[in-house]
Amino acid sequence: MEKLPATSDHVIQIMDEQDHKKMSSNDANYMAETKLTQNPSKFQTLRRFTFSKPKARVFEFNSSFSINQKAFNLDDESDESFEPSCENDGDSDDEYDQEHHKDEERFGNMKEECKKKKRKIPFRILFEWCFFLLTTSCLICALTISSLRENPLWGLDLWKWCLVILVIFNGRLISGLVIQFLVFLIERNFMLREKVLYFVYGLRKSFQNCIWLGLILLALNFMFNSKLNKQNKMLTKLREALLALLIAATIWPVKIILVKVLASSFFVATYFDRMKESVFHHYVLDALSGPPVDVEERHKLKELRILSKLKKLSMQSKSSAWSVKRLANYVRFFGLSTISKSVDEFGNTETQITSELEAKNCARKIFKNVANPGAKYIGEEDLTRFLNRVEIHTIFPLFEGAAETGRITKSAFRNWVVRAYYERKYLAHSLNDTKTAVQQLHKLASGIVSFIVLIISLLVMGLLSTQILALLLSQLVLLGFAFQNTCKTIFESIIFVFVVHPFDIGDRCVIDGVQLIVEEMNILTTVFLRYDNEKIYYPNAVLITKPISNFYRSPEMWDAISFDIDTNTSTDTIIAFKKAIQLYLESKPKYWNPKHSVIVKGIGNVHTMGMALCVQHTINHQNYEDRSNRITELILELKKIFETLNIK
Repeated sequence: MEKLPATSDHVIQIMDEQDHKKMSSNDANYMAETKLTQNPSKFQTLRRFTFSKPKARVFEFNSSFSINQKAFNLDDESDESFEPSCENDGDSDDEYDQEHHKDEERFGNMKEECKKKKRKIPFRILFEWCFFLLTTSCLICALTISSLRENPLWGLDLWKWCLVILVIFNGRLISGLVIQFLVFLIERNFMLREKVLYFVYGLRKSFQNCIWLGLILLALNFMFNSKLNKQNKMLTKLREALLALLIAATIWPVKIILVKVLASSFFVATYFDRMKESVFHHYVLDALSGPPVDVEERHKLKELRILSKLKKLSMQSKSSAWSVKRLANYVRFFGLSTISKSVDEFGNTETQITSELEAKNCARKIFKNVANPGAKYIGEEDLTRFLNRVEIHTIFPLFEGAAETGRITKSAFRNWVVRAYYERKYLAHSLNDTKTAVQQLHKLASGIVSFIVLIISLLVMGLLSTQILALLLSQLVLLGFAFQNTCKTIFESIIFVFVVHPFDIGDRCVIDGVQLIVEEMNILTTVFLRYDNEKIYYPNAVLITKPISNFYRSPEMWDAISFDIDTNTSTDTIIAFKKAIQLYLESKPKYWNPKHSVIVKGIGNVHTMGMALCVQHTINHQNYEDRSNRITELILELKKIFETLNIK
């Protein structure tokens, strides 16, 4: 993890997908002790909460707001719903820099070490190129020097031996270059078609091996004459073995295609859109953290940024799909060269923002960089110095209340950055668990395909008769009956994970009447967190038979508040009560939809009448603490209205 030194005119923060476990315990303790020594009475509760290392990967979103608001209530924006504590420990950039100066030095040293490692050329690549140059030199000498050309070795010309050795030991290198060129052509034509790239990246190694083995077989058939093939039994067996390997290399991509078709049915449709959204959030943060520029300078900076990123990617042996997808949109406009990297490695880059506190500090500094000095909101004219009109109109609805007021407050901006951090982290966990599940599915399919390849290879080489094959198949049928329930469980689990897929990591669900947070997804089991952080393991074969309610995927949700009033309450009082409720809901457009209803449920007895207030949130119930806080404020407002109108 690396943080660039923060300055007043250029703040750079990069969000990546891994969770906060990458930060070492020594760094966390150092940062906590630095704050505590400055003001132990003020920061003790906060530091214990923020830098504690929970065993759960996913914890409650915004769970710190209630604690922070009770411990520190010093912010001047009292009209906001809540103010995190990052606004309360002063706005001094010097204090922030002193706290993290030593950690930034450590992280800088770590990045330098990583760069040195990435500059090293793999030994296999170096060996293949050296051997390629050596064999090519021998081939040229065998063709040009008369003494070598006229003296055959073991009945075969020397240049043929050189060519066979070149194909055997350097055929993989040559086929790799061919595959890279084909991938380059596909990228230039299908860059914006995610499914095409998804299969191309997964099948390129298999096709590379097929080309390699095919070249070896062609070399053996054309270089060695038929007479030599018949006389040398070892050469015949070698050809049969290579033919069996070629058949295996041809069957293997079929397995990969089948697995990826199953995985892509939900992976591409579900995660590519979320990845694009996360990339856009990253781009907005990156643009807002930089210095303000005009339109012409912005285009120049974009081109320079693209070129520098491509240069950095070209020096890496592997790159995350985070960098690839971030540059994919730029390729359409600037016509960049190939950026062929693995789309399955989105969750493998280093973390930059590792906690909610760092996200809040990042938001505070970026807000200062964008807003006018001393201003408590960001206007549209402030954003025009960093983004174009289309981007501004795209991001404005993402901030609470910005679409109605045309202004972005500190709390709204901070909450958006925190949400982006959590969305990023949950997406990283989902991708990592998906990759693990796909790998487990690959292992299962690889075992089946390996058995089929073994049978075919033995038949090709003449080592297996049809009688023995029939005996083996009969034994497999018996094993299938013995493990019938196990096979059924595995099949149902695969269907649940890759076809049904009712939730992702971090989603709040209701199963058997209990609210649970999705903690981890495997191919056979799913791990949930209950409200008290108790881990619950559900077999996926059981979950597929249960109805599952998903709050995260739900639209804006409703709530109903029931209450009883005296039957002697007049109709005019009830009408005044409805108007007061309507005025309150309209005064809170960030929290409530104006659409609501007050209904009479019935008369319980002679003296009381049951009623209910049905209201619609502007959010779903994924963030249950926000929902509870809004309901609490609404109930207190109802109490105030009852007292004002003298309703009993």
